[in-house]
Amino acid sequence: MAFLTLFPVLVAILGSFKTNAELTAGATILPKTWHFSNYVEAWKTANFSRYTWNSLFISLATTVGTLLVASMAAYGVDRLRFVGRRMYIFIQAATMFISVGPLVLHPQFRIMVTLHLQTSLWGVVILLVSAHAATYFILYSFVRAIPRELDEAAKIDGSSMLGTYWRIILPLLGPGLGVSALFTFRAAWNEYIMPLVFTMSQPKLQPLTVGLSNLRYGAAAAAQTHYMMAGACLSILPILIVYVFANKSFMQMTAGSLKG
Repeated sequence: MAFLTLFPVLVAILGSFKTNAELTAGATILPKTWHFSNYVEAWKTANFSRYTWNSLFISLATTVGTLLVASMAAYGVDRLRFVGRRMYIFIQAATMFISVGPLVLHPQFRIMVTLHLQTSLWGVVILLVSAHAATYFILYSFVRAIPRELDEAAKIDGSSMLGTYWRIILPLLGPGLGVSALFTFRAAWNEYIMPLVFTMSQPKLQPLTVGLSNLRYGAAAAAQTHYMMAGACLSILPILIVYVFANKSFMQMTAGSLKG
């Protein structure tokens, strides 16, 4: 299974060093001559510096916003008793199992037009943060495992609910936040349809997933598959870097499930 999963990635990496003719022929897996210049051309042709910054902005802003909103919601729902609490949990769960896909793009776009955010990446970020149900349930399970006695002790010491959340609950959610950050960053980084819709009239705001399509054709509409593969390999690097930093939290969470 690992081989079947990694083999297409290996083919893409090796193909990024081939010429377009050699890649199209598909005769060999290893390139006859290693063309490292493909990465340089892909970076220049697709304006990677601009698209990389846009992708980083969307992914980082979405990750931070999602973690704050989901962790505050998880803490509030677990610690407070209010009318509609069960309905709120049910609606959060329903959004994970009912997929409406592109059907909601038009109303979402109209909402951003009303807010005058249709020409800004903040519109994309807000909509991505709103889809935080999976992160909410991950953090909700972590909050439920934190003893309520800590809240009571903090309240006796004069701490408000917000102060308890910020100084006590949030630091204890470290492993859950790390895993949630990894999943949220990956989903935001790989998002394609929504950024495409919001940046059709703003090419400078396009992220990497949309900008890579600019490498598809070159002069005289000739296909440039080798440049697309080089660009795709470059776009994988930030995800690997995020995984390196979040790997410790991910391993802590899986190890904790076997404790005792």
